[in-house]
Amino acid sequence: MNLRHKVLVIGAGIGGLSAAIRLATKGFDVHVIEKTDGPGGKLREQVLGAYRFDLGPSLFTMPELVAELFELCQYPMSDNFQFEKLNDICHYFYEDGTRFVSKGNVEEMIQTCSTTFQVSPAVLRRYFNATSRIYDITAHLFLYKSLHRISSYLNFKTLLSVFRLPFIQAHETMAHMGKRLFKDPRLVQYFNRYATYNGSNPYVAPATLHLIAHLEHSGGAYYPKGGMYSITKAMFQLAQAKGVTFSFGTSATKIKVDKDVVVGVDTSTGFIPCSIVVSNLDIHPTYTRLLPNTIAPSHILSQEKSSSALIFYWGIRQSYPSLGLHNIFFAKDYKKEFDAIWRDKTLWDDPTVYINITSKYTVEDAPKGGENWFVMINVPSNEGQDWDNLRVRARASILSKLERILGQSIEPFIEEEDYLDPIRIEQRTGSYRGSLYGNASNTPLAAFFRQSNASSSIKGLYFAGGSVHPGGGVPLANLSGKIVSDCIFKDYGKR
Repeated sequence: MNLRHKVLVIGAGIGGLSAAIRLATKGFDVHVIEKTDGPGGKLREQVLGAYRFDLGPSLFTMPELVAELFELCQYPMSDNFQFEKLNDICHYFYEDGTRFVSKGNVEEMIQTCSTTFQVSPAVLRRYFNATSRIYDITAHLFLYKSLHRISSYLNFKTLLSVFRLPFIQAHETMAHMGKRLFKDPRLVQYFNRYATYNGSNPYVAPATLHLIAHLEHSGGAYYPKGGMYSITKAMFQLAQAKGVTFSFGTSATKIKVDKDVVVGVDTSTGFIPCSIVVSNLDIHPTYTRLLPNTIAPSHILSQEKSSSALIFYWGIRQSYPSLGLHNIFFAKDYKKEFDAIWRDKTLWDDPTVYINITSKYTVEDAPKGGENWFVMINVPSNEGQDWDNLRVRARASILSKLERILGQSIEPFIEEEDYLDPIRIEQRTGSYRGSLYGNASNTPLAAFFRQSNASSSIKGLYFAGGSVHPGGGVPLANLSGKIVSDCIFKDYGKR
């Protein structure tokens, strides 16, 4: 086998790192270029004074995907990466005073919801059975395989999934399924929230996305020791251990193609010859900036973009015992909040607020008696809005809401502060318009219209990351690297 093909990975995000590690274990010569000064993409960290913050994703699920990388590399995980399962996943606060804590076990979750919302355990069990069925039908095909290769469909398990697709609830929306099953609007709101995990709108997104609830409550949620950035550090360490080389502060300027075959990449530091390119950059700038002479797939680039985020990083010299690692303060009117984001392209005055506080588990992330707050609301992608004005308004709304519900002052104790908005997100990560997940999943067939992991027109060109199949978020970005490495091995490993 000739496995020493030169692979150039553009971008050291989770998808790029995953692809690089897997290809290196298969014997490929892998080099990664990254425009910033370190790995991680959206999953990086920042220190403000005495406070440390994870900048991007904050929920860790499907840890087996990271564990698999250690197994592939034959590297001891326990010495280099540790995590624990959360019994209490998230603290929820409603405007009517309702509070409850979601659980990392389906039966415990059923009992908690039954008590809090006065709903029959049988009804809840029916819901979780439905989400489990959706996952069983879709996961093998939609998460672990390329949707764009005939070989993916040529086995019994995949063909069975195809024939069972009518049972994945794609014919109704997430909100409709919730209302059909549950009478309490608070419970409907809770399960609608899972649409935001991939930047979608539960009032139009297919009910298929309820499978995310299955992943969280059946598969569990976890906390990586040292915070989410430890995932990046562990993957970077594995890549280096397998011989992957890195060039930080190096930007790709053009993917060079000769007769529809990749021959190399022009970068800010010079030309790098290679026969295989994996773009971990957002699919939109990959085509518009790096492939200017290639006809871009307009049916993909023109699709509705996922939501973005407005995040405040607050170092607070005060502690709040009623809060946990993950916390959600719901909007009073969820429908109006999503209408504002998706229809009006602006912010609702009473947004749903998410707070992540890693110092609850890693005490070194904040000084004694203080807490590091990652405070996020969902916002539309950037379409020219006045983000300076929106940020000031949102900050005031968030503080007012939190102080009212918690009955404690917050603003006087903020001693460190920074923020990310859609403009900064695009500038720092390359995500088009600040969209966190590429295209939205607001249609039943959205999964089939994401960019494939391998180019159908350019030999040697592949795509990984949250803007391509199978989607955004740490687990799916990791899986995109797995799918890419499988495709490349099939295309080149037999030579």
